[in-house]
Amino acid sequence: MTDPWQECMDLCVEVAHRAGKVIREALQEDIAVMEKSSPVDLVTKTDQAVEQLIISSIKAKYPSHSFIGEESVAAGEPSILTDNPTWIIDPVDGTTNFVHRFPFVSVSIGFTVNKEVEFGIVYSCVEDKMYTARRGKGAFCNGQPIKVSGQEDITKSLVLTEMGFKKDPVHFDTLMANIRSILSIPVHGIRSPGSAAVNMCLVACGSADAYYHIGIHCWDMAGGAAVVTEAGGVIMDISGGPFDVMSRRLIVASSKAIAERIAKEVTVFPCGRDDADS
Repeated sequence: MTDPWQECMDLCVEVAHRAGKVIREALQEDIAVMEKSSPVDLVTKTDQAVEQLIISSIKAKYPSHSFIGEESVAAGEPSILTDNPTWIIDPVDGTTNFVHRFPFVSVSIGFTVNKEVEFGIVYSCVEDKMYTARRGKGAFCNGQPIKVSGQEDITKSLVLTEMGFKKDPVHFDTLMANIRSILSIPVHGIRSPGSAAVNMCLVACGSADAYYHIGIHCWDMAGGAAVVTEAGGVIMDISGGPFDVMSRRLIVASSKAIAERIAKEVTVFPCGRDDADS
């Protein structure tokens, strides 16, 4: 008996490889940069072209499936998660990295059924690392099994987050105060690679012990959520409650102890929801 979701995943990996090739080729050319919501919210023609490539390739085989894509939502499409099989796509996760040719740039695709993540892939295309995970079947990087570090002592941990300009000065101050709080525990250090999906995979393969973020989107999180969960990691809401892919916030960690300590240290600021207008 054929496994329909495995067929979907196989297509997903194939399309991600093709998308990654487009991104790598674009890095050799002049990059025209446009702004979305602010001078630091960037988009390029490559983001748009890669998303079109991914969606058209998948729709050709699965026309009844639903799609949530970063650039489609930016163009006015709704961000609604239903029980229907749904592809959640970030064509270029790490656009600012891409613009500056900083090497952590990824294609991130999560696939949900009945609102649950069934599988996810993250292709760090400059590194040529394909992270894959299917629910209940483990996590892999280029076909080799990966697992989290298992670290339970936050004082021996390397923590990832992202920092950038916030228009609301209170939110900006809270963002910086949270970094100070985590560093003061103390931890071994904080790093900001610039791609949420890659950050989650770095925790999944044991290169970092935790990652937290407020203000990202479902397309940043869906693919990596599958990978880190199947690698034995913990994923939860920034408040310590259950993870919600539409919530725009998360903690992932190598252990529950570290995740809960970060939730205790971090002050939450409002960031809305991806499905707020649905």
